[in-house]
This record gives sequence, C-alpha cells and structure tokens, in this order.
Amino acid sequence: MIKKRNNALIITDIQLDFCPGGALAVNEGDRIIPVVNAIAPKFDKIIATQDWHPDTHLSFAANHPGKKIYEMVDLGGVPQVLWPAHCVQGSQGADFHPDLDLRPVDLVIRKGQNPGIDSYSAFMENDKKTRTGLDGYLKGLGITQLFFTGLATDYCVFYSAMDAAGLGFEVFVVLDACRGVDVPEDNVQRAKSVMKRNGITLIQSEDLPDA
Repeated sequence: MIKKRNNALIITDIQLDFCPGGALAVNEGDRIIPVVNAIAPKFDKIIATQDWHPDTHLSFAANHPGKKIYEMVDLGGVPQVLWPAHCVQGSQGADFHPDLDLRPVDLVIRKGQNPGIDSYSAFMENDKKTRTGLDGYLKGLGITQLFFTGLATDYCVFYSAMDAAGLGFEVFVVLDACRGVDVPEDNVQRAKSVMKRNGITLIQSEDLPDA
C-alpha cells in the first residue's frame, strides 16, 4: 500500500545529455519532466541524481581505441557497455534539464565520478561494493518507501530500484515518469520483468495518492 508519509521521490538523471539533442539521448526523455514536476509535492523528501563523469571515464567508447559505441568490455571484472561520452563534469550536457523544477529537491547525488568504474545506481557503484551513502541518509530520516522516476528505465532507474529493494526499502517505479534506452533490444521489457520478480511495484503517476 502506498503511504502518504515516510516516502521519498528519486529523480534519476534528468540531464541534457539524456534528453533529445543530447549525447546519449533517450527517446522522449524530456516528455517525463511535466509528470515529475507534478508529482513532486506528494513526497516527504526528494533526491535527484546526476551523472558526473570525468572526460577520462572508461565507460566512454572514445577512451577505448578500436572499440565502438555499445560494445561490451570488462572493467575490473564488471561487464561494461561502452557509451558515447556524456554528462562530462562541468559540461552543458551534464546540467539538469532547465524545465525540471529543482526547488523541492533536498539532496543531489552525483555519481560516476570514479574514472575506472561506472555507477548506474544511486546507492552503489557497479562493483556492488562502493556505496554512495544514500541508503543511510534515507533510513536516518525514517524513509521506508521509495518512488523512482527518470532516465533511463533499463539502466540507472533499474539498478537504483533493484539496489533499493535489496537494501530493504519498499520500492515503486512510476512508469509514465520514466523512459528507457532499450539497448540491447527489448531491454526495457526485461528490466520491468526482473523488477516485478524482485518485489518492485510498477505504477503510473495517477496511482499516487493526493498530497
């Protein structure tokens, strides 16, 4: 059951590089912004995540001579998709989309700063060992339910939601407030199936109670 208290909204990576015209654009990525802005007042706490990569980041295909975008490599034992360079620290593409209302945001988590490993999740890097501290922050505030929105459904939203469930939170993903990369093909559907199997509830924004 969705509670009216002890909840938090996680706004995932609504940055210019992930929106149409950006370096790693998600189809219709900007279409979710009005939904996110509309539901934000319903939550006790709001956290926004921000990809924040150095230009030497090893998830960038450009830093692997001879490799192509979307090829797979191994980074210290962790499988890694090679992406176009995106959300480079201090670049315009790393900025939040200007239509996203940041006024209600209580905390910004910057991730992906270690050049040697990617960080899809808001809770830990892809080595599944290095934590951001977000779980301790939320638990210290008595937050028990987390609602995920943002970009992209099958990567940063997915990994954040899965980690949150593993850390003991009750997790919801607001599907109409998310969009996916869908690489490889049908990856969004796979992500949804895995989330449901792991006890994550997939909802629409209209399912949320009034503030």
